[in-house]
Amino acid sequence: MAPLGLLTVAAMLPPEWELKLVDLNVRRLKDEDLRWADYVMLGAMLVQKESVHEIMARCSALDKTVIAGGPLFTTGHEAFPDIRHFVLGEAEDLMPRVVADLQSGRLQPVYRCTSRPDITRTPPPRWDLINFRHYVTMSVQFSRGCPFDCEFCDIIVMNGRVPRTKTPAQLIAELDALRRCGWKDMVFIVDDNFIGNRQRTKALLQALIEWRQRTRPGIGFLTEASVNLADDPEMCALMVAAGFKKVFVGIETPSVEALAECHKVQNRNRDLVAAVQTLQRAGLEVMGGFIVGFDSDKSDIFKRQFEFIQRSGVATAMVGLLTALPQTRLWQRLKREGRLEVESSGNNSDATLNFKPKLNRDFLQSGYRELVKKLYEPRNYYQRIRTFLQSHRPTGPRLRLSRADLIAFLKSFWVLGVWHRGRVGYWRLFWGTLLRRPRQFPHAIELAILGYHFRRVANSLRAPASRKR
Repeated sequence: MAPLGLLTVAAMLPPEWELKLVDLNVRRLKDEDLRWADYVMLGAMLVQKESVHEIMARCSALDKTVIAGGPLFTTGHEAFPDIRHFVLGEAEDLMPRVVADLQSGRLQPVYRCTSRPDITRTPPPRWDLINFRHYVTMSVQFSRGCPFDCEFCDIIVMNGRVPRTKTPAQLIAELDALRRCGWKDMVFIVDDNFIGNRQRTKALLQALIEWRQRTRPGIGFLTEASVNLADDPEMCALMVAAGFKKVFVGIETPSVEALAECHKVQNRNRDLVAAVQTLQRAGLEVMGGFIVGFDSDKSDIFKRQFEFIQRSGVATAMVGLLTALPQTRLWQRLKREGRLEVESSGNNSDATLNFKPKLNRDFLQSGYRELVKKLYEPRNYYQRIRTFLQSHRPTGPRLRLSRADLIAFLKSFWVLGVWHRGRVGYWRLFWGTLLRRPRQFPHAIELAILGYHFRRVANSLRAPASRKR
């Protein structure tokens, strides 16, 4: 996905300034890029910490002034003494001062956002700074903030608990800008919780439905929402009519004790499998987030997670070990208890823990690795896709297949149907879906391809080297 934060900050800079954007996910940073620049503005997340150190070494060697912002620095800028200038928090209210100080040569060490800005003043991203061929999904943002207070989550640290939204006209203008650039594929609405303010979300969805009827775009949507979306059939119907195909939901765990421990109130006192199936029947694919390693987890947690995920039909199950992210309530509690050991890497799928767990550490790490591998074994994964297809009711506008989709589809014949050891399961899914559920066939093959990549992640989870105690 394109770097939405930097593209949005770029739109806050004077239009006469010459800008160049380098996304290290899709290309290398060259020395000539750095020599060209008067200033380097660096945005990063926690998982990119090591990359930041490498970039800073290169910028220092070339005597370039760096201004850093984004989640990594907002919750831990003290860890970067070689960076002299920071923009901490949301940028809308800070960038006019940054620009003025740059122009006058009086750049300050720290610019810190002390309030929650009105995002109706956020400009459209500078899409002209990227090459669309590098991306499979574009991103836009409608709201910031989440009304819930999950202990492990850093969203409320950075964006607060009162959701703030753009206007429907504002978001549609951003989508129209994408269409003018030639974008016809999926768009991820990256909100912390898309249904955080239900009234405004429904107003947006009505406007999106009218926009779709008026413009006939090929664009489809995916987003993130809390599981209580399943309690609102009107919202689900509006989302599907507007072109939403997928929704990421933080399901976390089947353990009621763990849900109480982390204050995941929206997931408590409900049948989570039934909630997932409600969303699937409405026409939405549920991508699920799951966590193991809570203090209240018992030794059977891996078995329970596996059985729960298989029953729910959440094909793309993103499972991670609990990690204490900087400044979260979990981080603060573990620090008080003397259990915080190191800072989080930001990667909750690397089979590491940054705190002292209640369960045995080796048991947790090895159990996690085995769980992920078991979930994405071809037999288990293809069974989960079939469970999903049985519940899923494909409705809403049909979307075009992109060139990348067609290429991936053809490659899957060889990679999954011939070369990979799960080829029998692939062809069973292929022909069974094509003959019995032809409308779901593209979706089934997409999920099969995603499973191949998840298996690569699972197989990369190696046991840590042993050490003397």
